[in-house]
Amino acid sequence: MNTIAKKRIALICLIGGLVIIATYFALRSMILGERLSNITETVVVEKMNTDIVAFTRLFVDKILRAEGEVDFETRLTLENAVRAMKDDEILAQWNRFVDSKSESTAQEEVKNLLSMLLSKMSE
Repeated sequence: MNTIAKKRIALICLIGGLVIIATYFALRSMILGERLSNITETVVVEKMNTDIVAFTRLFVDKILRAEGEVDFETRLTLENAVRAMKDDEILAQWNRFVDSKSESTAQEEVKNLLSMLLSKMSE
């Protein structure tokens, strides 16, 4: 075998090795990308659950346990907490509660709100 043939074989082996290494790293990158995506999704869900728990605790303490009328600052704090969750369904249910015209309607909307919050946490 002459030197040109040896060089070709060496070059083919080198290119083949580089292709194998590149394929390995590409597959590894895809696997790590999937893991990162799953972890990111988990973090988002956990953040949402934390926000829901914090809002629910605040709602129970400031609204359900309130003696007398709820002041403006408390209503504003709750409104901001609902909006911070960035969940259209929860916000819509909150608005139905806030816009209630009678005490019985408000009580029903509170039940609906609390039920929705619990179901969102278990999703």
